Amino acid sequence: NFVRLVREPKTSAFTGTVERMAPTAAEKQAAVLRLINAYRYRGHQRADLDPLHLRERPEVPDLDPAYHHLTEADLDETFHTGSLYAPSRMTLREIIALIQETYCSSLGAEYMHITITAEKRWIQKRIEGYRGRPEIDAEGKRWLLLLLTAAEGLEKHLHTKYVGQKRFSLEGCESLILLLDELIQRAGRRGLKELVIGMAHRGRLNVLTNILGKPPQEIFAEFEGRAATKANMIAGDVKYHMGFSTDIDTPGGIVHLALGFNPSHLEIIDPVIEGSVRARQQRRKDPTGERVLALLIHGDSAFAGQGVVMETLNLSQTRGFSTGGTVHVIINNQIGFTTSHPLDTRSTLYCTDVAKMVQAPVFHVNGDDPEAVVFATRLALDFRNQFHKDVIIDLVCYRRHGHNEADEPAVTQPMMYKKIRSRPTARSLYADRLISEGTVT
Repeated sequence: NFVRLVREPKTSAFTGTVERMAPTAAEKQAAVLRLINAYRYRGHQRADLDPLHLRERPEVPDLDPAYHHLTEADLDETFHTGSLYAPSRMTLREIIALIQETYCSSLGAEYMHITITAEKRWIQKRIEGYRGRPEIDAEGKRWLLLLLTAAEGLEKHLHTKYVGQKRFSLEGCESLILLLDELIQRAGRRGLKELVIGMAHRGRLNVLTNILGKPPQEIFAEFEGRAATKANMIAGDVKYHMGFSTDIDTPGGIVHLALGFNPSHLEIIDPVIEGSVRARQQRRKDPTGERVLALLIHGDSAFAGQGVVMETLNLSQTRGFSTGGTVHVIINNQIGFTTSHPLDTRSTLYCTDVAKMVQAPVFHVNGDDPEAVVFATRLALDFRNQFHKDVIIDLVCYRRHGHNEADEPAVTQPMMYKKIRSRPTARSLYADRLISEGTVT
């Protein structure tokens, strides 16, 4: 196989001898293929994922051409690209540029732990073929800016009008709204009819208003203690626990959205949503999950720390409980209440590592890069629909205020919040980017 990848032996028409690659050239070619594979395995460790750049990205020796005995003199030599989704022959310089752009930009893909070759090759084709960037036109970019504006606008209004009230704001992770919008519209286009969502507190009010369409005046009334008595009797709970349901228009028809009530805490909603989805699928005679989708939104520390997450994942491929694959979105604001350093938070490199036990691919993405978020969303949903397995989007972001707006986070995390308070919002950064491109004025 290696010889075939390097160069098919060919017979000279004149001499009848077989020409083979010189040993030195063959060794260089093998080194190039090892370098490509190293980026597939470990490129995510050098990806630009953290908007705050809290810590230096680690040095990964495998990603250095010199580690594979490739030198400056080899950069302009032409090599076979092997299984890379690219032209069959490229210079080493071009190969490195491609794999760095694909695996070390705003998207970090973990999928080489998957043992099913067809799944790995599918992901490689999508990521390498598009170089980790979505196809999105000027109108689509303006729509993303509009969604970011809606997300930020609601939070700023609540923060100004209802000072000190608990709301578990989405500020710092506004790109969740455009992620959900893209997911719902694409799911509808692919024929899905129902989407059931489970989430804890963070960002719930924003999701209710900007995704499910709950009238803002109802949320304002809840803040002011004048919500309808009947609603209070039915729910009997605080505003950031409440569920909602609605119908959303998509290119493929109406999609029914249901957000589960979560009056308990953290991840306990996960199996409740899965059970609801399984029941809806049985009602629709939808055994593979073509019509009904589960979406679970997690916090990073809760995903790593709560046993019910592992228990739910463990049932994801069983005959009695499978729902045809769940899309998991982690609002990774890099802090668990007051603990932010990974060495104090968990024993794994990422909060998502528990998902590897069911061989779910993990797509880490920088929350301040809206277009990369769109790409990760399309990739995750299409993988789920293709293989009917769980998939993880790790949305790396930050938390602009305290845990619930009533506490002062700089007391326990002074360095982190010094960076946060000097950082422009995702909307502001993306607006500047579109202005520089000439997409908006």
